[in-house]
Amino acid sequence: MFSKILIANRGEIAVRIIRACKEMGVATVAVYSEADKNALHVALADQSYCIGGPEASESYLNENQIISTALLAGAQAIHPGYGFLSENAHFARACRKNGLVFIGPDPESMERLSDKAKLKELIRHTGLSVIPGSKAVFSVEEAKRAAERIGYPVMLKACAGGGGRGIRLIRCEEDMDEAFHQAASEAASAFGDGSVYLEKYIFPARHVELQILADEHGNAVCLGERDCSLQRRNQKLLEETPSPAVSDAQRSRMIELAVDAVKKIGYVGAGTLEFLLDREGNFWFMEMNVRLQVEHCVTEMLTGVDLVKWQIRIAAGIALNFTQRDVRMDGAAIECRINAGSCGRLKMLHVPGGPSVRFDTCLIEGMDVSPYYDSLLGKLIVYAKTREETLRKIRASLCELVIEGIPTNIAEQLRIVEDERFTSGKYDLTFMGNRG
Repeated sequence: MFSKILIANRGEIAVRIIRACKEMGVATVAVYSEADKNALHVALADQSYCIGGPEASESYLNENQIISTALLAGAQAIHPGYGFLSENAHFARACRKNGLVFIGPDPESMERLSDKAKLKELIRHTGLSVIPGSKAVFSVEEAKRAAERIGYPVMLKACAGGGGRGIRLIRCEEDMDEAFHQAASEAASAFGDGSVYLEKYIFPARHVELQILADEHGNAVCLGERDCSLQRRNQKLLEETPSPAVSDAQRSRMIELAVDAVKKIGYVGAGTLEFLLDREGNFWFMEMNVRLQVEHCVTEMLTGVDLVKWQIRIAAGIALNFTQRDVRMDGAAIECRINAGSCGRLKMLHVPGGPSVRFDTCLIEGMDVSPYYDSLLGKLIVYAKTREETLRKIRASLCELVIEGIPTNIAEQLRIVEDERFTSGKYDLTFMGNRG
């Protein structure tokens, strides 16, 4: 096991990783930008180093500075969290070159699985159903030919995409020219890779993902599914597990297929297989995230499995000490993402409590919410033995959560969990006004 880990991230995920390390007896090293000098993760870590200016490119994306800091501090491993460098094969390879363990998949796996068009071809041979689509297309004419073969409407997506960026819905050939250039430009700006591919637009549908843990000894388990259909402009707002749209028989079958697929592609680490679930009950594979998901904690609440600790153990070469039969998926858990509406200074914070109520956050009173990073302030997660009880608990917890000085989406989240479409479980990707 590692004696010291550097966390190459900020915000609530950096705090989350530091807490897991402390519980494991592992020393921590925080890195921070000039904008984050008073941040909570800086105070909680055993050592903290400023690595650059407020822009992410100057600090949290500065590979050389992060690696130099890890070596200076005597860390053996780097945990990238999510976002920033978490899916960067070049950074993972640089870690290995410098004798550091990257807590995540190896760079070869990341390169092999990062191209979503190529990944779908790989997954197609594992037995999972893949959304009909194309390989990477590099011109409008090539995209039009592929769309004609697939059939309109189609989704144009970035091959190296994530976070809802580089995506366009195209209903007819006349829409292709502008959408292609927009998607390619957005993808190049966001990911440094402007390549795009097409896939059939499945509508209406739900977004359901399966959480996987796999070690280097050939063991793999699936920790059930998360329903992530509550989205605005492809950005997730709320997640729950288990999905009210998935039957026990469907769940068992998809878990079996997902575990088998991960073993066949030789994946090691924490990963997520993402699917669209159509109204006929068919699962269509979309993509795989080779990192910790923002919404990982809702799965932890349901199963009792600490995903961050297991990421660390797997990276240290430790085998999973439980099997699929040991995974508990009784009850229900819901997570609400609490986002800032604008920048400002936090004047007051009151966090709800009680059994099985969790608020993952980096907030401390008096802090300034910076304009340099994303708007996520924290994640409110609750668990109960039934979905009905969980719904009551999330409503009560949202009412108790107080954040003053910064506009937030707490009221909107309360409206969502009180909406009959959500409480009935009969919602899909159109809930927030997304239209087919």
